[in-house]
Amino acid sequence: MSASWCYMRKFYREFSIKLYKPLIVRSSSYSISSCRFCSTYDKSKGNAEKKKTKAKQGKGGLVYESATYLVPTEPGDKKDVSCPLPRSYSPEFVESAWYDWWVAMKFFTPEYGEQKGSTRQKFIMCIPPPNVTGTLHLGHAITNTIQDALVRWHRMRGFETLWLPGCDHAGIATQVVVEKALWRTRRQTRHDIGRDAFIQEVWNWKQSKGEVIYDQMKKLGSSLDWNRACFTLDKNLSDAVAEAFVRLHDEGLIYRKKKMVNWSCQLQSVISDIEVENIFLKKRTHLNIPGYQNQVEFGALTSFAYPVVGKDEEIVVSTTRPETMLGDTAVAVNPLDTRYQHLRGCSVQHPIDGRQLPVVFDESVEIDFGTGAVKITPAHDKTDYNIGQRHGLPSVSVISRTGVMENVGAPYAGMKRFDARKKVVEDLKRRKLFRGTESHTMTIPICSRSKDVIEPMVMDQWFINMEEMSEMAVEAVKSKQLSFVPEYHEKVWFNWLKDAQEWCISRQLWWGHRIPAYLAYDKTKSLEKSVWVVAKTHKEAVKKAIQVLDTSEEDLVINQDEDVLDTWFSSGLFPFSPLGWPNQTVDLSKYYPISLMETGSDILFFWVARMVMLGMKLTNQLPFSKVLLHGLLRDAHGRKMSKSLGNVIDPLDVISGITLEDLHKKVEDSNLSAQESETAKEGQRRDFPRGIPACGTDALRFMLCSYDFKDDEIPMNVDHVQARRHFCNKIWNGFKFVTSCTDAVVEYSDPLVLSADLIDKWILSRLCNMVELCNEGFKSYDLQVCTKALQNFWVTDFCDIYLEYSKPIMNSESVEKREATLQILCLCVDTFLRALSPFMPYLSEELFQRLPIVDKEVSVCVAKYPETDDIPFRDLELEAAVERVKAVATHVLSVANGYSIKSNVLKVYVRVPQESSLNTPGLIQALQVISRSKSVEMVAKEMPADCTLYHLENNIDIGIILKKKADQAEYRFMHFPSRRHY
Repeated sequence: MSASWCYMRKFYREFSIKLYKPLIVRSSSYSISSCRFCSTYDKSKGNAEKKKTKAKQGKGGLVYESATYLVPTEPGDKKDVSCPLPRSYSPEFVESAWYDWWVAMKFFTPEYGEQKGSTRQKFIMCIPPPNVTGTLHLGHAITNTIQDALVRWHRMRGFETLWLPGCDHAGIATQVVVEKALWRTRRQTRHDIGRDAFIQEVWNWKQSKGEVIYDQMKKLGSSLDWNRACFTLDKNLSDAVAEAFVRLHDEGLIYRKKKMVNWSCQLQSVISDIEVENIFLKKRTHLNIPGYQNQVEFGALTSFAYPVVGKDEEIVVSTTRPETMLGDTAVAVNPLDTRYQHLRGCSVQHPIDGRQLPVVFDESVEIDFGTGAVKITPAHDKTDYNIGQRHGLPSVSVISRTGVMENVGAPYAGMKRFDARKKVVEDLKRRKLFRGTESHTMTIPICSRSKDVIEPMVMDQWFINMEEMSEMAVEAVKSKQLSFVPEYHEKVWFNWLKDAQEWCISRQLWWGHRIPAYLAYDKTKSLEKSVWVVAKTHKEAVKKAIQVLDTSEEDLVINQDEDVLDTWFSSGLFPFSPLGWPNQTVDLSKYYPISLMETGSDILFFWVARMVMLGMKLTNQLPFSKVLLHGLLRDAHGRKMSKSLGNVIDPLDVISGITLEDLHKKVEDSNLSAQESETAKEGQRRDFPRGIPACGTDALRFMLCSYDFKDDEIPMNVDHVQARRHFCNKIWNGFKFVTSCTDAVVEYSDPLVLSADLIDKWILSRLCNMVELCNEGFKSYDLQVCTKALQNFWVTDFCDIYLEYSKPIMNSESVEKREATLQILCLCVDTFLRALSPFMPYLSEELFQRLPIVDKEVSVCVAKYPETDDIPFRDLELEAAVERVKAVATHVLSVANGYSIKSNVLKVYVRVPQESSLNTPGLIQALQVISRSKSVEMVAKEMPADCTLYHLENNIDIGIILKKKADQAEYRFMHFPSRRHY
């Protein structure tokens, strides 16, 4: 490979404003076949061989030409860019080696670029910590891409930038995964091996699997500061959790009480209200419920009679849950209901076990609903529980924590709750007390994690009083200290927080932050005098318990609560716990509060609200002042992504490609039932009949940012990623053309006055427009504005117009003109790559490193992001004039295409008003080049007699001589209805 070096002169604007640095260029004339450092191969076969550049359909799907980077490069070493570029864009080649070098160079640390004595603006974000159980899904991908684009933009603007990575222990999700693995491999439960052994199993699993998602984030190009990566069960974060719990308990905001909670029989744990999905049913519906082979019917209202004791009458009640009638302790009616006034003080007989239950009068009963009488089961219904509290009714639990019947006689004892439902109805019919069933609208509470039906249960749990903290969070938004993008989330915020309920924070799990509460008693006294003490350590708890119980350490029995804290409690501390809180560390003082919280709108209350409330309460500061929320990702059909539908897309499959067979294999390896698995495969066959082609990280990132992600729903279509891959190839080819024009350039030391060429000025104006739109898009968080501006500039302005215009110039004998044009070409490419970098970090780095200019920054990711002050050449009138040129050129090319003739044989005449800007010589020349015509001539009035005339808007007539005049008749009735003939 030859490398002839020379220098170009500096580029100044008129009035001596420096525009561009001196350029250093080298030859780019080489053949890929001569390079021993990369190979081009067909990924579907895996063998190194040349293939056609054009993508084609293979057996496994769309196959692109691909190349590998084969230069031996140690992790952290800079990639060798002396080897030639492959002839077409290959993401596998482009994405090799760069990330490890970025990390080794510490570009992603806030300390990079720090200078003593100088202060910089700060931009700090923390990533929503992904579950340690997981692998990337597109929800992670869009979150990471949006955040990374914003972080990279601020970093390139010179901000002291920190993007904090972390991983969540994900109590429920992780425990479930390990429990399934334990049963699959050993046929053991966690109870079989004990708590300590099970916790060790989870840690072993975490060590082997826990870093996978970090590696995937790196594959996405996420510019996180890995030196500060943390895990929510790290000691410093666990200490922060204990500190927060103790502080809130000491203030009386955390307490233990008996209350009805949401119990998941499948998970064997309590879950909070916002983890319950309320499914509305309009009629009888059969649903798949975990633990049941057959579907279970819901949406049916069953009526049965309670005989009134001592009277020849009955009270008919209706229920959607017949199995709970075994735990009924009363029948309630409204005190204003005239139908039941005579039953005051009466009782009814239980239809199954014969117990006598009181008739109570309560204002909460709706007179107009059904018969106006309702059964009361305080242990299994929230409304009934409140009625029971008001009337002092006993609470009889008849459904155990495992979802089977308890405290009932045969044959119900030990029967599954929904099986007992059928049995109860059968027995009511046998006793002739069944009064019918009908379809009924209802809401089914479903556990969002296990998809099991929630069972309301009364039990002792730990709660946080949210009233004070929710008022603080509401006031923060009202006072504009905290704002949302989009703004309409403010109403949602107010509506939820005004009715914020107690937050149940205890979970009946083993994996997680064990609650720092200890049950203590004096073994010489009654167990009824046991007390709960809360402390950060066991040693502190012993001291507190001795003091409270007035006993000695020898007589003290103390045991820590078996339960763990809700995962959202620890993640609610995430903006400050990784920075060292509660200790006043350097990082905490420098990087808290963070600048922006960006996340999905679906966890606004799971996470964002709790971060705000806990942050304000524990640090006396808002953890962030702005929240940017993106919508829920949907598939191309508008459906929510679900494994059972087969429409969940792993971003790595989009990046690297995957066959349909391998997609099926992923479904088979999941935990779906056989029916769900087949449904998922059918969905994959329909949506990805040839699999997913390898599109690369840059194309995926660019596509994700091309959506208006602030909408509630974001339609994801893999075809859109392929389109962005083609855009990558367009960038590749344009860059290769520019660098191929550098052989004959010589060095100049004197300033070069801006060319008088109108198209040169026009492309600089369009470049300025692109830069302006990109910066405006970032500032307003409308990244789709940035991606559109970048794509429009490169494809429509730079490649379609300016490159075509520059080709004859670069082949001309005018050295001065070639030099001026080459400087503008390089300026456009350099500016474009820097503007592109936040979206396509790999491709922009690969090309930036090969861009033949001197004194450029060490990396594009720390280069200066372009500003309009760098390119002050906006000319709206000139842009409007060139738009008219483009319109004429487009029409000429369309005519040539319609007649299947080459445009370079066409003679074009344009008739416009004398004062039109199109009469400018520079634009006439541009029109000829862009339209690829043989000649272009402006006429004042009459067109040549042998022209075919076309009329455009804006008083423009185009005359085209197609062929010899004698042959024109055959063209006059083609498909151009706007054509007129003279």
